[in-house]
Amino acid sequence: MVDTLHISTAIAYFLACLASGIGFATARPAWNRAAIWALAAGALTHGASFSLLHTLDPPPPLTHLPSALSFMAWVGTLGFLVLVWRAKLAGLVVLVAPMAFLGVMAAWWSREGGQTAEIVTGAGSMPHAHVLFASAGLALLGLAGLAGALFLVEHRRLKRKRPLSGGGAWPSLEALDRAGAFAIAAGFPLLTVGVLTGALWLREDVGVFFSGSAHETFCLVAWAIYGVLVAQRFAARLPARRLAVSALGGFALLGVAVLGVELLA
Repeated sequence: MVDTLHISTAIAYFLACLASGIGFATARPAWNRAAIWALAAGALTHGASFSLLHTLDPPPPLTHLPSALSFMAWVGTLGFLVLVWRAKLAGLVVLVAPMAFLGVMAAWWSREGGQTAEIVTGAGSMPHAHVLFASAGLALLGLAGLAGALFLVEHRRLKRKRPLSGGGAWPSLEALDRAGAFAIAAGFPLLTVGVLTGALWLREDVGVFFSGSAHETFCLVAWAIYGVLVAQRFAARLPARRLAVSALGGFALLGVAVLGVELLA
């Protein structure tokens, strides 16, 4: 059953990729709507597959990096669907759909290939709490980064007064800015809880809150820098374009700190 749901999820996300690609190339909103429906169908089967992971032998732990990426893809997809409903961001599906597809396929390829070397040690609920909160936070901050990227593209197009071929409807700059603010407001607290549960997990495992490893050091530095960006976002009156650059650059920094260091270690 889990395999069937996983395959159905991958197919739905892949169809969303195709539809969003056609929508991007032809600038026809109908294709974006079709992509969103496919993405929503994939999110339903994706969530159902997580609920049945315990039936596998052995069950893949969420502390496995590809499983965490799959969870991030699911949370990011759900966050995007909320943004579509609240902020009319259908055009962003062309960036979200491929990320969702790659996330679910990473877990699939890893499980099929029997790759278990990246499982993180630790017992109890704290490791999974850390991965769940941190992954959810990263997924939402990733949405903020995608919204920032599209904001910069659209801002550049408008500044140069270039028409959008086909008369399609990209999200407005205001909608993209609101989406970025929402994603950051929801994602950074979740990431912060992920950092705290990570420290508590380490305390339970080795008796200290911080061991000084490269992964921990880079993650803490990236979290602190992103915290400054969040303060600028909500406390300082900065131009929207600069905020978009901060959201995109901040997520890139987090990605290198969390995933890059982990893969190179």
